[in-house]
Amino acid sequence: MRVDRPHLALSLVAASALLGACARDANPPLVGALEWDRIAVTAELAEPVLSWAVAEGDCVAAGAVLVEQDARRQDTRIAEARGNLMQAEARLQELAHGARIETIDAARANLARARVTEDDADTEYKRVAELKTRNLVAASTVDQALAARNQRRAETRAADAQLRELTQGTRPEQIEQAAAAVEAAKAVLASLDLTRARLTIRAPRAGCVDALPFRVGDQPPVGAALVSMLVGDAPYARVFVPAPRRSALKIGDRFEVHVEGIDRVYQATLRSIRSEPSFTPYYALAGDDASRLVYRAELLLDGAEASELPAGLPISAYPAGQ
Repeated sequence: MRVDRPHLALSLVAASALLGACARDANPPLVGALEWDRIAVTAELAEPVLSWAVAEGDCVAAGAVLVEQDARRQDTRIAEARGNLMQAEARLQELAHGARIETIDAARANLARARVTEDDADTEYKRVAELKTRNLVAASTVDQALAARNQRRAETRAADAQLRELTQGTRPEQIEQAAAAVEAAKAVLASLDLTRARLTIRAPRAGCVDALPFRVGDQPPVGAALVSMLVGDAPYARVFVPAPRRSALKIGDRFEVHVEGIDRVYQATLRSIRSEPSFTPYYALAGDDASRLVYRAELLLDGAEASELPAGLPISAYPAGQ
C-alpha cells in the first residue's frame, strides 16, 4: 500500500497541534499582569516641596536628585546643635586645663585672710576668758567669744580645702563626663546633618519614576511616599496559581509568557510562590471550594527585550514545552 508522504506530514503536524491544544485545554494558562519591582522614597520631615528635578516617566541613575524640600527649619536646629557642641567642647577644655593661676592666687589670699581673722578671734577669746577668771565679764560674753573663734576656724578650714581643690586639678570623672557630653552633642549634630541632607531627595538606585503624588508647595507628612520608582533589570509576571496545580510547581520552573498585544513569546523563570492563598475567606479552605484557592506567584522574564515592557500589561503563562 502506498502512502502519500506530504499528506502524512500534514497529518502529523495537525495531530501535534491538536495534542498541544488538548494539553493546553487540560492545563489552562496562569493569568496575571506585568509588574516591576517598586520602591518608595519617603519624607523624613514634614516640610514643603520646593521643586521637582524629575517628571513621571523619567529614568534616572542612582543618586540623582529627585526633589528638594524646604530646609530652613532644619537649618535652625543644626545651628542650635552646633552651639551646644561648642559649649560642651569649651567646658571640656576648661576642666582639662584646670583652674587659672589668678583663681588659685585669689584662693590663697582668702585663706590668708581667714587665718588672720581666726588669730584675732582666738586672741579675743583668750582675753575674755582671762577677764572671766576675775569676774569682770559675764559668762555669756565668754560663750560669744568662743563661738566667734570656732566660726573663724571653720572658715579657715573651708578656705584651705578650696585652695587644695584648685591646686590638685580636676577629677578624672568630671573630665570623662564632659567628654561624654561632647560626644553626645556631636551625635545629635550628625543626626541633624543627615536629616538635612535627606531633604534633598535622591534616587536610592537606578530606575524610572512611576508616580509623584505631591506638587510644589505641598507639605507631605512624615513617612509619606514622595516618589514611587520602578527598579530592576527586567519586569516580572505576577500570576495566580489554582490550588490543584500548586503542588506541581517549584522554584526554578520555566514558563512561556504571552503578553497582550505583543506577538513574541517571552521565556520566564518561577522565582517565588506564596504559601498562603490570596483573596480567600476562611470558610473556603475545605470541601469543593478548596479547589478555587489561588496562590500568588512571580515569573521573572528573560532577555534584554523584556526590559522594554511597561508595567500593567495582561499576560498568560504556560509551562515551557507545553
